[in-house]
Amino acid sequence: MVDKQTGAGSEAPLAVDVKGGVATLTLNRPQAMNSFNAAMHEAMAAALARIGADEAVRALIITGAGRGFCAGQDLTERKRAPGDPPPDLGASLEARYNPMIRALVNFRVPTIAAVNGVAAGAGCSLALACDMVIAGRSAKFVQAFSKIGLIPDSGGTWMLQRLIGRAKALGMALTGEPVAAVEAERIGLIWKVVEDGELMAEANALAEGFASGAGLGLAKVKELMLAGATNDLDAQLDLERDTQRELGRSEDYAEGTRAFLEKRKPVYKGK
Repeated sequence: MVDKQTGAGSEAPLAVDVKGGVATLTLNRPQAMNSFNAAMHEAMAAALARIGADEAVRALIITGAGRGFCAGQDLTERKRAPGDPPPDLGASLEARYNPMIRALVNFRVPTIAAVNGVAAGAGCSLALACDMVIAGRSAKFVQAFSKIGLIPDSGGTWMLQRLIGRAKALGMALTGEPVAAVEAERIGLIWKVVEDGELMAEANALAEGFASGAGLGLAKVKELMLAGATNDLDAQLDLERDTQRELGRSEDYAEGTRAFLEKRKPVYKGK
C-alpha cells in the first residue's frame, strides 16, 4: 500500500508505503532537502500514530526523497519582518519535534534510518533517534546549530554523547562540521555504511528480517537498552531477570526453540 499524505496546497510532504510487515516513511520535500515545515510535521505525527497502532507492521524505515535525508527545520517558515517579535523556538520543539523524537525512541517495533545525502540539525537527530542507522557512502551528519547561535535540539545533546562520547559530541556540536558516513561508522555514530546505490536494498533486507523475527523479544531488547542507559547494574540485572522470565513463557520462545530443534525456519507471531 502506498499512501501520499498531502499537506498545504498540492505538496505531498510524506510518502507512506506498507508492504509485508515493513512500513517505509519517505520525507518528500526534495526541493527543500526534506526540511521540516508544519505540513510535514503533521503528516509525520499522523503516520507514526497510525503505524504504531497497526500490529501488522513489524519494522519501520525512514528515508528521504531526492539527494538528501533531511536538512532539519525549513528556515523559510521562520522569516520575520522588521519589528516582529522573536520566535518562540521552545514552543516549536514542545509541539512538534519533541513528540516525534519521543515517539521514535519508544516505538514498539525496530526503526531504521536509511540516510541518503545530508542529515543536518533536527534531521540528524531524527536519524539518530532510530534504532539503527544505515547510511549511503556520500551521506553526511551535521549538527550545525552553533552556526546560527543555537544548541543541538530534538534530543541531539542527549544522543550524541551517549553514542560517541563527550569529546566527539562536543566537537560536532561546537564546530558544526559535517561528519562523513565512513567516519560516522568508525566512531560509532551509526550502524553501517553501504554504497549509495545499495542503501534501500540493505535497509529493506534488515527491516524484512525484523518483520519475520521474534517481535516480542525485539521490542524488549529496545526497552531494556533504553532502561540500561540510566539504571545501575543491580536494577538492570533485576529487569533482565524479570523480562527473561516473561519472554520464556511466550509463544515466540516456544516456537523458536521448536524450530531450532526441528531444523526449520521459525514462524513468529510476536506473542
